[in-house]
Amino acid sequence: MHRQVTDMIRHMASSQQEMANIIEAKRQIAVRMSQLIRDIPPQNPAFEDIETLTQHSMAIAKSIAVYLSSLADFEEALADNLTVVFKEVEIPEDEE
Repeated sequence: MHRQVTDMIRHMASSQQEMANIIEAKRQIAVRMSQLIRDIPPQNPAFEDIETLTQHSMAIAKSIAVYLSSLADFEEALADNLTVVFKEVEIPEDEE
């Protein structure tokens, strides 16, 4: 039984590491897009029109929202997995 629990924990850890890698990639995208916004000159930016500027701003906001949503999903998955693990490794009172 302990071997199965250990294997399950190992698989969960691997899965969550992959999720963390994906979230890190999304974070890097959001950070880079934010840096690009900071590089826009405050006066007379050379954009085609206001609609293009609005589209780019929305894309950046969406990227940040997706990143934050991914963090929330990761936290929820981590909590779900840890709940299962703690239930499996819980020692009944009569076995102490």
